[in-house]
Amino acid sequence: MSVRRINPEGLAPASGFSHAVAATGRTLVMLAGQTALDASGRIEGDGLPAQFARALANLLAALAEAGGTPADLARVTVYTTDVAGYRAHARELGRIWRESAGRDYPAMAVIGVVRLWDEQALVEIDGIAVLP
Repeated sequence: MSVRRINPEGLAPASGFSHAVAATGRTLVMLAGQTALDASGRIEGDGLPAQFARALANLLAALAEAGGTPADLARVTVYTTDVAGYRAHARELGRIWRESAGRDYPAMAVIGVVRLWDEQALVEIDGIAVLP
């Protein structure tokens, strides 16, 4: 597999994401939206950082089961019910990402939503990965 992260000089500096990702591989993995659900189906974590960490762990567990690693992520979308809170915790969320998924950032977007399927969820993360 080849993943090329593209960050053109004419765009604002990419921090915690890549402006574009070009990937070639053999298997395309669509990762369903993951919230902070634990194995019993309950939301885990009182605040946005704790829920983000669990949702990301859930996403990465699904990716690993499909045979992938965080470096295989080409696209990730984060949905949150609290964009202001997401921005306020951006440094901590970035640290959680780096500790869990490293520094090979996919193309990313953060989208504010009114609510998520799991009503107590503050964040949901989905993604697309390209495996060799």
